[in-house]
Amino acid sequence: MARARVHPDTYTLPVILKALSQRTQVLMLKQLHTVAIKHGLLSNMYSESGFIGLYSKAGHFDDARKVFDESPQRHVGSWNAVIGGLAQSGRAREAVGMFLELKRSGLEPDGVTMVGVVSVCGSLGDLGLGLQLHTCVVRAERLDKSDVLMSNSLIDMYGKCGRMDLAYRVFSRMRERNVSSWTSLIVGYATHGHVSDALECFNGMREASVTPNGVTFVGVLSACVHGGLVDEGKRYFSMMKKEYMMEPWLQHYGCMVDLLGRCGLLEEAKEVVEEMPVEANAVIWGCLMGACEKYGDVRMGEWVAKHLQEMEPWNDGVYVVMSNIYASNGLWEDVKRMREVMKERKLEKIPGYSLGAGTGV
Repeated sequence: MARARVHPDTYTLPVILKALSQRTQVLMLKQLHTVAIKHGLLSNMYSESGFIGLYSKAGHFDDARKVFDESPQRHVGSWNAVIGGLAQSGRAREAVGMFLELKRSGLEPDGVTMVGVVSVCGSLGDLGLGLQLHTCVVRAERLDKSDVLMSNSLIDMYGKCGRMDLAYRVFSRMRERNVSSWTSLIVGYATHGHVSDALECFNGMREASVTPNGVTFVGVLSACVHGGLVDEGKRYFSMMKKEYMMEPWLQHYGCMVDLLGRCGLLEEAKEVVEEMPVEANAVIWGCLMGACEKYGDVRMGEWVAKHLQEMEPWNDGVYVVMSNIYASNGLWEDVKRMREVMKERKLEKIPGYSLGAGTGV
């Protein structure tokens, strides 16, 4: 089109920007930005929000903010693009600040705005702000589709803030629920140790004929870990593979290793690790190492330690744990050997690092 010397119009750039969003190329983005300025197309709300969103996605927040600041008439879509970009990059406080600026500007936030800012609020764990946003959500509800997305974000936010009573209240009042609605509630219950509530919710999801996804099963298996429910964990893990034909993720295997290890079934945990189609990461090995320390299993501890040393040779946590395992078995010569190895390597313990930190679910 450019070679044919046909100028783009207000319909052209949004389409090209949408295509470019599939693989962000900053150089091409800047060239398109120049084209938009040259032909006076930047004021189009879809082009403006598109440039802001793509610059943010590429990590060029100065360019994104420049487009936003130089806009003579900002649309809600542009505000949403800035808020979304900040949220996705972990700049939660700034995203909330932009939302407050939007409110002061006199514009009314829409469903997209509320989904983005409520999600950010959940990552901050700010319940007070969350309650205020909930009021804004009620006002912003317009379409059923937006209602589901906003309600899901509220459930997720209340779950991250530890208020499962409020999360359930939002869930119970929803006219329509999708897999994300159920999953957010299940993960929230599991995260805060409400084991029976999480599993009961999962059963309700199945009764409602809603197909769970991988995240749902992470929540379900995590609940089993919190409750020490070995048989249930095995059943759900098998259900995921056989009934729903899902290939387990690393997180699912991690939950099973953590569950079996915490309950003292170290040989079974080892079998899970050995049968995994992917390499175990340091978190999974760390879970098993923590279980070895808890139950004083020297042989298994040495096997796990070998793998951890190969994966993280710079980390002295494995030597500390092995020293504790030897000490609990009265193997003082081995304790001495571990201390000498640490002294020779002159390793320093990493502050706050724990080999038995759990699955991170």
